Amino acid sequence: MPKLLRKGDGQPLRDEMKRQGLTLEDLSTKTRKVDPEGRGVSPATIGRLTGQGRTARARCELSTAWLITEGLDARIHALFSMPTQSSFTGERSRIDAEEE
Repeated sequence: MPKLLRKGDGQPLRDEMKRQGLTLEDLSTKTRKVDPEGRGVSPATIGRLTGQGRTARARCELSTAWLITEGLDARIHALFSMPTQSSFTGERSRIDAEEE
């Protein structure tokens, strides 16, 4: 399953959190409540997806995006998008795969 991309370098996520008055910890708690396993998404992971600095991440697993959007009671398409189809057909080395 391809990873989802955060939209607008995380700005829609930051905007929605601000609109709801949520901190990273608050949203993490909300994700635990909607997670069938009760684990949720850590504040650190949410911080990387909403961040703009060197540690920011543009991609995440579908399950992570789902838990965040459920915790925010938002539409997943408003916050995340599917990556474009890759036209790469060559074999990847282990080093290439680790860079993602």
